[in-house]
Amino acid sequence: MFQDLSVKNFTDILASNEPMPGGGSVAALSAALSVSLLEMVTNLTIGKKKYAEDEEEMKEIKKISEDMRKKFLNDITRDSDSYKEVDDAFGLPKASDEEKKKRKESIQAGLKTAAKVPLEVAKNAYKIFDYAEKVVEKGNQSAVTDGLIATMMARNAVIAALYNVKINLISIKDEEFVKKYEKEMEKLSDVNEREQKILAKSDIKVL
Repeated sequence: MFQDLSVKNFTDILASNEPMPGGGSVAALSAALSVSLLEMVTNLTIGKKKYAEDEEEMKEIKKISEDMRKKFLNDITRDSDSYKEVDDAFGLPKASDEEKKKRKESIQAGLKTAAKVPLEVAKNAYKIFDYAEKVVEKGNQSAVTDGLIATMMARNAVIAALYNVKINLISIKDEEFVKKYEKEMEKLSDVNEREQKILAKSDIKVL
């Protein structure tokens, strides 16, 4: 749904007082933009004599990037749908004890779903670094900055998605669930280092 909107329409809704789409959808969009840039660099590399030695690897990264792009675009709507479950749960009646109990359980279930989707986005966006590093090193150097920007967008996607995981974990009462998700988040804690390592591979510096 949201992924099919024009850039203007999407940003208009994003800027409105509607709770969805929000930061989680932006995280998924950032990841989609990242792999789109990687795909662009591979397309500018494939078929060039200068880069013939790495052409097969570029073709492989192109296919992977294309598949990831489709998934991340779908995640833009998936994230919004997952939060809608929470939003709907808060709207449930709470007049009787039974209704309160049902409402509380629905909220907790919704929060778990709302944490699951951005964690998936974060973990998948983290994988982008492996391909970005190869593109920056071996791709068409006339487009190396596109590979560097793809790296930065991947970093933004991971951190943005993790923020959305964390804010949902704060309200989840299931301690085992929270601990499990926090351990998964820790595996991505070197995201800044991964980004800087790839940026350092280029002689082009801005700051």
